[in-house]
Amino acid sequence: MIANIYWSPFAEESYLKTLAFILEKWTLKEAEDFRMKVEGLIVKLTIHHQLCPPSKSHNELRKCVISPQTSLIYRIIDKNVIELVAFIDNRSFHYY
Repeated sequence: MIANIYWSPFAEESYLKTLAFILEKWTLKEAEDFRMKVEGLIVKLTIHHQLCPPSKSHNELRKCVISPQTSLIYRIIDKNVIELVAFIDNRSFHYY
């Protein structure tokens, strides 16, 4: 079953901050590559809800590595809804 994707306010904010950081440090091409990776991952998640492994400390959360620097945290609300929780920097400490 295809799930609907819901972006939490924090997911939107952290995604936009990540894009802004990429644009500040690199080029439009790298930002576009990141955006395309995220879009592709979201399409896959709508079909394969459990695509990424559960968090070791929070079983309700799942973590997808997008790049060596960035991961997406999401949770499955039910078979019809997936919530994007946050985009995180892999180089910093998180409780996910």
